Amino acid sequence: MRDYADATEEALAFEDPWEGFCWYVERLCQWQAGDHGFTDVLTMTFPTSTEFEELRDRTFLRFRELTKRAKKAGRLRRDFTTEDLPLILMANAGVVAASRSAAPDAWRRVVHLILQALETPAHGPLPKPPTPDQMRLAMERR
Repeated sequence: MRDYADATEEALAFEDPWEGFCWYVERLCQWQAGDHGFTDVLTMTFPTSTEFEELRDRTFLRFRELTKRAKKAGRLRRDFTTEDLPLILMANAGVVAASRSAAPDAWRRVVHLILQALETPAHGPLPKPPTPDQMRLAMERR
């Protein structure tokens, strides 16, 4: 969890917010590919660990700042929401699990396809995103 928090701060330090955003998303997905447990850390809640949840919540707020900067720079599509990050990570986890032995680097292509789809100009509207409450429920899976 501390690595996740540190990565967020590192991404915020990039001079170009879009580059920081892309580096961050790719870094998280890379960690998923190398450590299956990392997926659970980012896509599930742990209500019995208050300190863990507080650190993750603070880190998520910093990610929100990163997305605001990338949008303000005109590089991240306006309809991207912070709830989209867990969706990206859930999708990446599926790719990693399905391709691990046959094509262990397939996740890299998927991440770049996603990042290119998130870059402006947008080529059409996205469907309505899940609400924060819906994502919290999705992350409480057991």
